Amino acid sequence: MGLTLAEKIISNHAGKEVHAGELVIANVDVCAVQDGTGPLTVQEFKKLGKEKLKNPERTILFIDHASPSPRKELSNTHTVLREFSKEYGAVLSDVGAGVCHQRLIETFVNPGEILVGADSHTCTSGALGAFATGMGSTDIAVAMALGKTWLKVPATFKIDVTGKFKPGICSKDLMLHLIGMIGADGATYKALEFCGDTIENMEMSERFTLANMAVEAGAKAGLFVADEKTKAFLKSRGREDKFSTLKPDTDAVYERIIKINAEDVPHTVSCPHTVDNTKTVDELKDVKVDQVFVGTCTNGRIEDLRIVADILKGKKVNSDVRMLICPASKDIYLQALDEGLIKIFVEANATILPPGCGPCVGVHAGTLADGEVCLATQNRNFQGRMGNTNGFIYLASPYVAAYTALKGYICAD
Repeated sequence: MGLTLAEKIISNHAGKEVHAGELVIANVDVCAVQDGTGPLTVQEFKKLGKEKLKNPERTILFIDHASPSPRKELSNTHTVLREFSKEYGAVLSDVGAGVCHQRLIETFVNPGEILVGADSHTCTSGALGAFATGMGSTDIAVAMALGKTWLKVPATFKIDVTGKFKPGICSKDLMLHLIGMIGADGATYKALEFCGDTIENMEMSERFTLANMAVEAGAKAGLFVADEKTKAFLKSRGREDKFSTLKPDTDAVYERIIKINAEDVPHTVSCPHTVDNTKTVDELKDVKVDQVFVGTCTNGRIEDLRIVADILKGKKVNSDVRMLICPASKDIYLQALDEGLIKIFVEANATILPPGCGPCVGVHAGTLADGEVCLATQNRNFQGRMGNTNGFIYLASPYVAAYTALKGYICAD
């Protein structure tokens, strides 16, 4: 019986061939926490009585969700992570460095590895050909101490995408379209394995968007075969020597195969208050917006910012709209400065936020007022996500976000 990509990676870390449904103990390469989940992880780690981390140089603590801190209580939790880093030798990614998931792909995770993180969107690193998945804080504490974790090997959905997108269509549209098809719980505890010529032709930034939102369909992981584009990305980050590739067997067993023609994917928007509540842009042109937010671990990369800058250049954001732009990492911020993108955004009357999660998590930097509508490039729109249960969040691509900011209502031209 052939193996899927998820089964191959887990087999390599379990020391034996494993198949979907088996419970295994697997070696872990990278552990990650952020400032929301990290303090509890630290607490649970200390309860274990371990004097040191198993792999301190690959245990990463990120301060990104409340970055910089808006309240003294959160500042105190940041101190917990900083002090733990110094005491145990863990790596600290402090305020301004960027969102954990972007930082992980930039610096810490390689093809064929297992990453466990105390954050649901840890699956982003699956675009590098790693098995990356979110777990609870206690599970991560154990992985930090032992360098191992237990998990059930997930069954796999094969997502086969072929053809070319229509102009202006992004991988975000594809992912929202897929979630609309199968539902927000349609792939619960499955691995999504993306393939097909559309996927092969995608840049890494587009793959990261797909992997990032795998969990929004309930998936345990989103996986891609590492290829020459993966290798080029690693080279750009100084990690070409870390490149390796695994491919699923031709006779791999999939629980479900979903075929999508890229030409059929429209500009897709998730409407309040669930990601699978999808409609096309054409169905939403009467929806006025108060705020547009571009950024996050889903669509805060340089390629996303270029799309927005190209549309905004020489124009002004609608006077009734607040536009917030948040680069996903310091490196992306610097690149946007070098390319003149930040100047375009400021001249268009957009507001630039420091690298981090920003308003996506609802802690600060863009909380909605009662009844306000925000169109965002983030990955989640449940009620209260942006800090107000009386707000309304629509999810869309950077392309749709830019045009919406100019017009003041949801649109794509």
